[in-house]
Amino acid sequence: MRSTNATLAATLAIAVAGAVIAPAASAQTKPAMEKCYGVSLAGKNDCKAGAGTSCAGTSKVNYQGNAWKLVKAGTCTTIQTPKGNGSLTPKA
Repeated sequence: MRSTNATLAATLAIAVAGAVIAPAASAQTKPAMEKCYGVSLAGKNDCKAGAGTSCAGTSKVNYQGNAWKLVKAGTCTTIQTPKGNGSLTPKA
């Protein structure tokens, strides 16, 4: 009985350790993201689309300056649209 308890305890310890390590590993594989204003298409924004809107998917026009989309960190201002480049701050 004693070795069964020891085996069970060892198995549980390994399972718990694996569960703790797994989320940390997956978080490291995700690229850093940043909010980029003025790059989303109408209804495709992630959030913040101005007065009278709730959030995601509420932008009314393409490249709306006060609607943002999450993009890979460091790429926002290089994204070109017909209305200019993306911005790290809301555009008028």
